[in-house]
Amino acid sequence: MRAKDSMDLLRGDIRPIYFKYLAAASGSAMVASIFGVVDAMMVGQYHGPIGSAALAVFSPLWSIIFCLGLLAGIGGSVLFAACRGSGREEEAQEYFTLSLLYGVALSTAAMVVIGVFQEELFCFFGADEEMLHLAKLYLKPILFAIPCCVFSNILSAYLRNDGNPDLATAAVLAGGAFNCVGDYVCVFVLDMGIAGAGLATAAGQYVGIFVMLFHFFGKKNTLRLVRPTGVLRKLGAITLNGCSTAVTDLAMGIIGILFNRQIMGHLGSDALSVYGVLAQVMPFAQCLAYGAGQAAQPIISQNYGAGQPDRIRRCLKYGLATSAVMGVFWTAVMLLFPEQILNFFMTPTPAVAEIAPAILRIYGVSFLLLPFNVFATYYFQAMMQANLAMTASLARGVVISGALILVLPAVAGADSIWYAMLLTELLTAAYSAWHMAKSTRRLEV
Repeated sequence: MRAKDSMDLLRGDIRPIYFKYLAAASGSAMVASIFGVVDAMMVGQYHGPIGSAALAVFSPLWSIIFCLGLLAGIGGSVLFAACRGSGREEEAQEYFTLSLLYGVALSTAAMVVIGVFQEELFCFFGADEEMLHLAKLYLKPILFAIPCCVFSNILSAYLRNDGNPDLATAAVLAGGAFNCVGDYVCVFVLDMGIAGAGLATAAGQYVGIFVMLFHFFGKKNTLRLVRPTGVLRKLGAITLNGCSTAVTDLAMGIIGILFNRQIMGHLGSDALSVYGVLAQVMPFAQCLAYGAGQAAQPIISQNYGAGQPDRIRRCLKYGLATSAVMGVFWTAVMLLFPEQILNFFMTPTPAVAEIAPAILRIYGVSFLLLPFNVFATYYFQAMMQANLAMTASLARGVVISGALILVLPAVAGADSIWYAMLLTELLTAAYSAWHMAKSTRRLEV
């Protein structure tokens, strides 16, 4: 028997359902991003540009950690929703159980690898001696909160698919509020600097997980642990379906590593401190774009499983409109307010203040298409087209962007590196739009 919320997704009016899920998903994503934004602001004001540069060196680790949660959470919840939409409730619960077990394994492995090789990782990410010291101070408390970071993404994905997106938002709000207050107290009142920012962030992650656990004691809960069958096959399916979203997040880390190394090699630490600002703004914009995809995914997945193409098309229309609005908004912010953005994150030196506005504006134009490309990945996943989702994610996050970051400074001068993401988003959008149109036309009338 299907859960009540599943019936709503299959029969209710798409518009209010989508915007209810959008508000919850975007709110969760926005507040989750505040963890990094508040840390960057506090650390930048306390340590100056070198603090922003240290967070730029650390930012690839955030991408690695959170992508593990997306791999297990989004990958499993897409299959959970499709099974539930077609009436296979027991199989849906097997995917939930395996997602949790997968999360335990991934977070444990991440803690061990990052803890043992932290110095080598930060040096590879572009740190010099001063940045390395600050990055290690920031990591120390966060290392033990890695499981919370992973399970935050897993549980929020399943709460949305189990009809409780509001609690997922409340959890992130609680964690974010705790982080904001804790940042100020630890960084400035207790004079702990970047180590205090890491402590507040770790504590905020624990608070968020604690709030999410209330779902399992409430009346809305239909999630339960079962003994899974075909474990390897189902884990493979979770990995395949979650990989594209995980790669989207991991790509930010890969891009960050390449940018860090190329900027330090061609432009120096002042330019890297400006990229440290971008390393906070880009995830913020991208996480909000996740909201459009995460709002559409349960609706599209369940209606795909139930064979209802008209409802899929209506949901797609709202997702595309939301992505367009987000793209215009973020591009306008970057073009109109570069000085204000810079001053929000740090007290810049004269050299940094001189170069930052042009860099922020050039890079900011790429935000116009970023939400569409992120949404397209979720759409392909929800339609069970994992290969298309993976191709788009790899092209955007690794192949095209990586090639341009490496090649442009050599052939067009050092400053051309700031155009790499604009060209990447344009090429990826062309690919995604073509295949999205083909996929939608193939839906049965």
